[in-house]
Amino acid sequence: MADKLFSNIIGDFQRIQSNKRSKTEQETNKETHTPTDHKLPQCRKTSYHELHQRQDTREKQHECSQCFETFARRFDLASHQRKHTGEKPHQCSICGKAFSQMCNLKTHQRIHTGEKPHQCSTCGKVFSKMSHLKTHQRIHTGEKPHQCSTCGKAFNQLCDLKKHQTIHTGEKPYQCNTCGKAFSQSSGLKSHQRIHTGEKPYQCTLCGKYFTVSSNLSKHQLIHTGEKPHQCSQCGKAFNQMCTLKTHQRIHSNALLIHD
Repeated sequence: MADKLFSNIIGDFQRIQSNKRSKTEQETNKETHTPTDHKLPQCRKTSYHELHQRQDTREKQHECSQCFETFARRFDLASHQRKHTGEKPHQCSICGKAFSQMCNLKTHQRIHTGEKPHQCSTCGKVFSKMSHLKTHQRIHTGEKPHQCSTCGKAFNQLCDLKKHQTIHTGEKPYQCNTCGKAFSQSSGLKSHQRIHTGEKPYQCTLCGKYFTVSSNLSKHQLIHTGEKPHQCSQCGKAFNQMCTLKTHQRIHSNALLIHD
């Protein structure tokens, strides 16, 4: 009986010591895993600029089999390949004209809708294309980025430079298929062809007279307005046409010859 009592006392003492050790270990572990002042990383939104940089640095995996140009996205490669195949899947529902790119179709459709979303901040004139607005704005800024390498004359549009350069080259690529006369500009050929067709598309709104070219109509309208923009530097007399002024100036030239 005494042995059993002693055994129970020993067992109780061991359980108490075991519970103390377990409690101490739990407190130690709690102190070890207690969060310190270090803040957990917070999730943040990735900016468009960062995404764009990742795209620039990303290896371009998609290569064109025709010209070997590479693209980061398969979609860009597919759009590019239409240059080689001539495929034009985007068609205008109004006139049927087809385009390789959807953005080009949308720009074209403004011809039918009359939409002109690009406005000049200086004069308020509106345009259907951004490129046309940028070209127009050079009128206000005086910028002329296209310079002739032969004479140095500058132009605000590349097409005007190309027209000018035919003066130096003597090139006349536009030929009349009726009489064979050649012209440096397509507009000159179109005006000339009206001699053969008899077409006179420019009409005076005051008297109804028709003209083959718009410049002749402008000269004619001076008769109605009474405007005389061409003035003689010798006597001050004014004329409505340059050819009339030149004829008049011979009077002064002949007078000088007689006087001498």
